Amino acid sequence: MTRSITRADLEALDRADPLRAFRDRFDLPEGVIYLDGNSLGAMPAATPARIREVVEDQWARDLIRSWNVHGWISLQQRIGAKIGRLIGALEGETIVADSTSINLFKLLEAALDLRSTRRVVVSETGNFPTDLYIAEGLLNHLGRGHTLRLAEPDDVEAAITDDAAVVMLTHVNYRTGRMYDLRRITERAHAQGAIMLWDLSHSTGAVPVDLSGAGADFAVGCGYKYLNGGPGAPAYLYVATRHQSHISPVLSGWLGHEAPFAFEPSYRPANGIERFIVGAPPILGLTALEVGVDVMLEASMDEVRAKSVRLTELFDALVTQEIGAGTFALVSPSAPEMRGSQLCYAHENGWPIMRALIDRGVIGDFRAPDILRFGFTPLYVGYVDVWNAVATLEAIVAERAWDAPQYHERALVT
Repeated sequence: MTRSITRADLEALDRADPLRAFRDRFDLPEGVIYLDGNSLGAMPAATPARIREVVEDQWARDLIRSWNVHGWISLQQRIGAKIGRLIGALEGETIVADSTSINLFKLLEAALDLRSTRRVVVSETGNFPTDLYIAEGLLNHLGRGHTLRLAEPDDVEAAITDDAAVVMLTHVNYRTGRMYDLRRITERAHAQGAIMLWDLSHSTGAVPVDLSGAGADFAVGCGYKYLNGGPGAPAYLYVATRHQSHISPVLSGWLGHEAPFAFEPSYRPANGIERFIVGAPPILGLTALEVGVDVMLEASMDEVRAKSVRLTELFDALVTQEIGAGTFALVSPSAPEMRGSQLCYAHENGWPIMRALIDRGVIGDFRAPDILRFGFTPLYVGYVDVWNAVATLEAIVAERAWDAPQYHERALVT
């Protein structure tokens, strides 16, 4: 920045924002600046009415007939195809099912089976813990001598060697916001003969993703962050077409059968992506998720990414301008092209500072041991929101308001 940023500058940006109208598509509390959409997205305004329609007009009236009459049985495929458009998937490569963790289990096992002579899974030391826990549990269960090789982010490419069976990475790191070059890492994995498995939970709906262009093999992701599907929303998985016929899922569920209503005693996998369905679809959760996905599809991903970059640049510049360099240590990459739609700062009093911020209407979150995390969802976060959030942070620091006893008490969820 060549001059000080003013509130008037940000008001002008809000007026010119091509995504400005999307703010009204979300039901946000008055007086709240919501910077935690990278953890739980805000509720679309259309969601309650849509849920009521499914509950009152479909379930209550048409009962079990709704599976056919209202197309409940194909919801997973329909929403999966919509999400596929957001991540560069081809037709029939994406489906909504289960949770991210269960999907990761299914796809990691499938990937290991495709590389059955190899025994190494490569990941990152800072990967989301659940991903690492799932990998540890699966490898221990298999009992075939597999190892989990964890590398620091800068060393991941060097860790991908010709003994790797699978490379399992989160595209945008949950704690730092660091974003891997999806194509480059995928090409490195393939050059060494490994299968590439991506977790897109902090990417989909926030940054451009092109799985087909990158040649990715497998991917998983959640529905409750930037897709705004609601708490515990169903997750999704991606399997490149070239692999689908070579996989018999380890969780061979009823609805993944080629003819589920034939009620055969033995499993025959369905053709294509449907074989990765396990149990009955959660219709109410899928209904809420579809509303969020539909809103996301109306936006230009290029405009979303451009605004995301500008929001994070402005926030960090204002932290330096209004609070001073060094008070908060930026742990996200300083180059915006290397990070997702979040900023993370280290501070020894990160927990009480975040609690004080939330108490004053600026909602971010905290990640142990000392990270304040701010997510920027371009569809409903404005530029003046950034100004007001940093002004609130500056006041809390200046007044030492964070040092009140109630802000030092730990909650179960951080």
